[in-house]
Amino acid sequence: MAVVSTPATLERAVPVMDNAEVLRIRNDFPVLNQLVNGQPLVYLDSGATSQNPVSVIEAEQEFYEQRNAAVHRGAHHLAVEATEVFEDARQTIADFIGADYEETIWTSNATEGLNLLSYALSNAGLWAAQGRGDQRLGELSLGPGDDIVVTEMEHHANLIPWQELAFRTGATLRYIPIGDDGSLRMDQAAGIIGPRTKVLAFTHASNVLGIINPVAELAALGHAAGALVVLDACQSAPHLPLNVKELGVDFAVFSGHKMLAPTGIGVLYGRQELLDILPPFLTGGSMITTVTMERAEYLPAPQRFEAGTQRISQAVAMAAAANYLTETGLARIHAWEAALGQRMVAGLESIPGVRVLGPAAGKERIGLAAFDVEGVHAHDVGQFLDSRGIAVRVGHHCAQPLHRRLGLTATTRASAYLYNTTDDVDRFLEAVAGVRAYFRA
Repeated sequence: MAVVSTPATLERAVPVMDNAEVLRIRNDFPVLNQLVNGQPLVYLDSGATSQNPVSVIEAEQEFYEQRNAAVHRGAHHLAVEATEVFEDARQTIADFIGADYEETIWTSNATEGLNLLSYALSNAGLWAAQGRGDQRLGELSLGPGDDIVVTEMEHHANLIPWQELAFRTGATLRYIPIGDDGSLRMDQAAGIIGPRTKVLAFTHASNVLGIINPVAELAALGHAAGALVVLDACQSAPHLPLNVKELGVDFAVFSGHKMLAPTGIGVLYGRQELLDILPPFLTGGSMITTVTMERAEYLPAPQRFEAGTQRISQAVAMAAAANYLTETGLARIHAWEAALGQRMVAGLESIPGVRVLGPAAGKERIGLAAFDVEGVHAHDVGQFLDSRGIAVRVGHHCAQPLHRRLGLTATTRASAYLYNTTDDVDRFLEAVAGVRAYFRA
C-alpha cells in the first residue's frame, strides 16, 4: 500500500486515505446525503462547524434513553451511571490530547475556555492582594508593566478576552505581526516576547490562512520569558494528532462542534499545578468542599472550574467523536486533508482574479483556503456557490484585524474534513471559476 509523508511530529508513514474510503466514511454522516438547490451537497464549512456521524448522534441519544441523571449528586443507580460515563468521557478526551484526567475541564466551547482563563488570571491578582489562596498566585497576577502577547492572525475568541484582561489589570496587549504571505514574523517575536510578558496566546492553525504555526518554538520563547503559554487548538485538535505535553503549552482550548461532536461542549486543558491554584471563574454548586455564610473553599481541578449542572450528554457525545477520529487515524486524516487543501489552493491560484490567503500551493497548510474574488463580494460568492449545492463560509471569519492587515473586509473560505472527496474540491473549483463571469466582474 502506498504511504504518505507526514510532519515530523507524526514520526512515521501512514496508509493513504482515498476517495473510496472517504465515500464509505460519508455514509456515517446522514446530513451529507441530501440535495441542496437540486444538487448533491458539498459541505466545505467544517472549519466553522463539522457534521456528526451516526455513532456520535446515537451516543447522545443513548444517554438520554438509558441513564439521564445529574452527575456527582445522587446515590441512585442512574446518577451513578451518569457520573461514570461523564467521567469516562473526560478520560477519553484527556487521552485524545495527551493530557491527564485532572487537567481536562469541560466548557461550553473554546471561547468560554479562554474567558475562563482570562478571568481566573485577573482573579489571581485580587486573591493575591488579599492574601487568599496559594502564595504562588502573586506570580500569576498581572498589572501595569506586564505584557500579554498574541498574534495578528488570532480569531476574536483568542484576542478579545486578552484585550479585556489588559483593561482590567492595566497590562499592555502586544502582538506578533504577520508578513505579506500571512506567516508570523518570527524574526520579531523574540523582541516582543520578553521579561515583561506574562501571557503568550496564539493559534495552532489559522482559521483564515491555513498556516500551522511553530508551536514548540513559540512556547520555548514564552517559557524563557517566564510567561504562561496558551494554545488555541480549535483548528488543529480535530484534524491532526495533538499532544499538549509534547508541544510544551501550559493551557489549550478546543471546541466539540468542530470535531464531529455536538454544539455546547468544549475543553480547556491546563497543567494541573496551575489549575489547582488558580481562582475559579464561575462559582456555585459541585465545585466546593466547604461553604459557610461567609466564604467557600474550592475543590481542585477539574471540578474547581465546573460549577453547576454540566454538559453531560454533550461530553459523552464528544468522547464518541474523539473515538471516531482516533479509530480512523488522525495522522491519516491530516494527510488526506492536507492533500485536499493543496488541491484547493492550486486550483484557486489558477483562476484569474482570485487571490488566495496564506501559504501558496506546495507549502504546508491545513485543509482550508480563504480567498477573494476580484470585483465580487464574498457574500455574493457564497450565495453563488450555495445555488450549486456547495456550502462555504463568508465574512471576516471572526478575524477582522487579520483581514484589515491584508487589505480586505471579507473573504470566502472553503474548509475540508475527513468526509470530503477530491470530487467535492473539483466541483467547488469549477463553480468558483464561473463566479466572475456570472457577476460580470
